[in-house]
Amino acid sequence: MYLVVSTSYKKNMRICHCADLHLDSKMTTHLTDEQAKERKNELLHNFIRLVDYVKTKNISAVIIAGDLFDKKTISVHAKNIVFETIRANPNIKFYYLQGNHDLSNIIESLDVVPENLFTFKDTWTSYIINDNENYKIVLTGIELENQNSADVYSTLFLQPESYNIVTMHGQLSQYGVKDDAEVIDLSKLKNKNIDYLALGHIHQYQDGKLDARGSFCYPGCLEGRGYDETGDHGFVVIDINEKTHLATREFIPFAMRKLYEIPVDVSNCNSTSDIIRNIEAELTNYDCKETDLVKFVLTGEADVKAEKDLSLIVKTFNGRFYCVRAKDHSKIAIDYESYSLDTSLKGEFVRLIKQDESIKEDDKREMIRCALQVLNGEEIEL
Repeated sequence: MYLVVSTSYKKNMRICHCADLHLDSKMTTHLTDEQAKERKNELLHNFIRLVDYVKTKNISAVIIAGDLFDKKTISVHAKNIVFETIRANPNIKFYYLQGNHDLSNIIESLDVVPENLFTFKDTWTSYIINDNENYKIVLTGIELENQNSADVYSTLFLQPESYNIVTMHGQLSQYGVKDDAEVIDLSKLKNKNIDYLALGHIHQYQDGKLDARGSFCYPGCLEGRGYDETGDHGFVVIDINEKTHLATREFIPFAMRKLYEIPVDVSNCNSTSDIIRNIEAELTNYDCKETDLVKFVLTGEADVKAEKDLSLIVKTFNGRFYCVRAKDHSKIAIDYESYSLDTSLKGEFVRLIKQDESIKEDDKREMIRCALQVLNGEEIEL
């Protein structure tokens, strides 16, 4: 059974597809207490920014494909911001599919549910979201859980003459499962008359062909929260021409701040000053702004005697970006030949470790590095 949602007829129906906003996230990783509070508020403000964008771009509907909130316990402030923003924009229809992070009874906890907020349940629910009787645009969705995940494919029936959008939240089966997300098997959604499969859960933009008729898309999250969420983040706008029945989509970058993980080869470096020069050179290849979060990852093979001070690197660049981190993933390069005739304790130790076949090569290098630091009277860097 279809639920009809009244919207004024336009030749083009424009729909925003977003997911994984994770509002009310603590944001404590990598940030100071003050920054964490600021970033938490920025995520909330992003929802307001999104609705403002939708309002100014003539978009009629917003699909939230799961994980609107970050955790089961939601602050009153966050809940009020979200639902008051929805209520204040009655001309925009919001379709909210809950994800694995969302509180299951969030809607029931509201004193008054906004009239322009539409939800889904653990069985397929469909909405006609346009007013063109000659060409229906139908949004169908289901909230996945352990009890229904095996049966959802056999119970999905869509009319071939409609433009069919299906929304779900979960991990594609070919990529494995994390964060207790349910699995979505794309092969079982083929030949179901789906035009656009609006997914949520993956935090990077991802799309592809579903079958000869349709495609699938993860819009990613609105804003990266950690250094595993680098690159552009935003949402997707679907533009459906109700006269020609042609549809296009566009990814809209929208994040207030971007996160960068920048590899820096330190193979030719003997000191922290050398590394900083290499970082400066590498930064010319990136468009990092002072509002962004940047992590430098040292790579390559540095000489065992090379001096690397990560805290100094962070301090050097801290004022240029919102947040700076440095991580040493470089390997240790040891010229064993240079120690072959060394009669000192250093040479004897290096030769002894080299000859021990029970020790892995990476462990040998680390042991030699630590030993040389001790013999030079330096503090061991672990």
